[in-house]
This record gives sequence, structure tokens and C-alpha cells, in this order.
Amino acid sequence: MSDTMALRCGTVALIGAPNAGKSTLVNQLVGQKVAITSSKAQTTRTRMTGIALLGNTQAMILDTPGIFDGKDRMDRAMVAAARDSLEGADVVLVMRDASRKKHHPDERIMEFLTGYKGHVVLILNKVDRADKPQLLLLAEEMSAQIGAEETFFTNSLTGEGIDPLRDYLERTLPEGPWHYPEEQVSDVSQRLFAAEVTREQLYHQLHAELPYASVVVTEKYEERADGSLEIHQQILVERETQKAIILGKGGSRIKEIGAKARQELGGLIEAPVHLYLHVKVDPNWRDTKDVYSEIGLEWGQ
Repeated sequence: MSDTMALRCGTVALIGAPNAGKSTLVNQLVGQKVAITSSKAQTTRTRMTGIALLGNTQAMILDTPGIFDGKDRMDRAMVAAARDSLEGADVVLVMRDASRKKHHPDERIMEFLTGYKGHVVLILNKVDRADKPQLLLLAEEMSAQIGAEETFFTNSLTGEGIDPLRDYLERTLPEGPWHYPEEQVSDVSQRLFAAEVTREQLYHQLHAELPYASVVVTEKYEERADGSLEIHQQILVERETQKAIILGKGGSRIKEIGAKARQELGGLIEAPVHLYLHVKVDPNWRDTKDVYSEIGLEWGQ
């Protein structure tokens, strides 16, 4: 950090369709993992802030659920979290998967941007898989549609094209004191982050629709006298058949999920972790207020 340059600090809202690569981009900008990722759509369920240091600039980057047509209370709460992220944002990054021929209707993004007066930036992601002749046409069309002042071509998985975006944010965010300590990388509590890491393992190890029919709630999170962490989590599912899938034959699947989550948590938190997982069938968990509070979503949407 240079003493000769004024400090800058601002909020960046990252929006787009599900599975566009938003969480992966946040991790790239922050420089370490603060958001879970997977190849499945709608991995991100709540709004979280990744805190990136870009020279003298502290960028508070809001990773949001994808914009889609919500069908139930959970879906509507997720979309509302994305919409609310624009309030007070200095910059809005609109991300689109450039490799997909069919996209979520851009009308939803236009609806989100209605009335927004700050900086709007277009990010075309996964350009390594995009149809090159169509890429510039897509950039021109969508940039005009959303009124983007800048367009960036990125591959958030490899980091390609991220440096120009960093430079843009560093010079564009307003002058002002930093809101977080220099070493802080996220506003998510360790309790919630632990649940997210376990949920990520559900996405990686299970298939079909099961991850979307489940939620992970941390019931206990405390430090033992020896400095290790004791974490108890409950995985809520809607049907007995889903519980059986998570448990696996002789409990083999739940053991693997727990082992991988425990290993990753230990590395990220830099402390030994004792993780205990329990699977419970609750057909109505999507309509349980306490669940929404625990995972950081607003109730009543």
C-alpha cells in the first residue's frame, strides 16, 4: 500500500444468470477462496461479500445468487438477495457466460438495472469456449443494451482477463477509508462458511436434483481447549430417498462428504477440525424461517 496515494473503498455488485462463473471471479479477485463453486447452476444461495485489496483500493465485492425465474420461497429469496445487492453499489458487474448459445433472458437484468445510476460493466466470461466470430457481436449488442461503460473478456477459472478488471476497479471506486481490516477477506461468519464448504461437497459428490433439495445448517461451532474446532451440522432433505442417497451404502457417502469437507475446512481455517454430520428429513425446510436466517437469506419473500 502506497503512502502517497489516497485510499479508495467501494462496493461492487456482481450479477448474472446462474452458473455464469460469478463466485469463481470473486475468488480470483480476492486471491483466495471465499465462495463455494461448482459446475451446477444456482450454487450460490445468499449474498456474500468478498473483500479484495487492489493496490490502495479495498473493493467489497457482493457475490449474488443467479438471476432466474423463482418458483418457490427459496428461489424468490435468492433472487431478492441479488436484486438488493444493487442498492448502494458503486459499480455493477453484469456477467454473462459467453460460451452458451441460449441465455437467460436479458430482460431480467434490465429490470434489475432500472433506476441504477452508477457504473455498469459487462463481463463476458468463459471466452475460451466461446464462438469467436460471435463474441464481438455479443459484446456490442449486450453492452448497448445495459449501457456498459466498459467490457471485459475473462476466463474466471484460469484468471485470464482479470488484471484489466482489477485495474478498472482500482481507479474507479471512490476515495475513502477502508471499511475492513487489511487481513479480512470476507464478511461471512466462519459458522456459515463451514456450512457452505459442506454444501459444496454435496454438489461435487452427488448428482441430479438432490443438492437443490437440501440445505446445510451449522448447529454447533466452538473452539476446544486444544485450539481445534468442533462443528456439528445438519443436512436437511425433503424425502427419505434423498437421505439414503446422502448416507450411501453403509454410510460410505456421508463419511466421504465429511472427510473432504473436514480436510478443506482445516486448510482454510488453519486449525484441526472435528466435523459431525447428521442427515434429517424435513419436507418443509424450504418454509422454515430459522433455516433462512441461518443461511443468510431474508424471510417472507
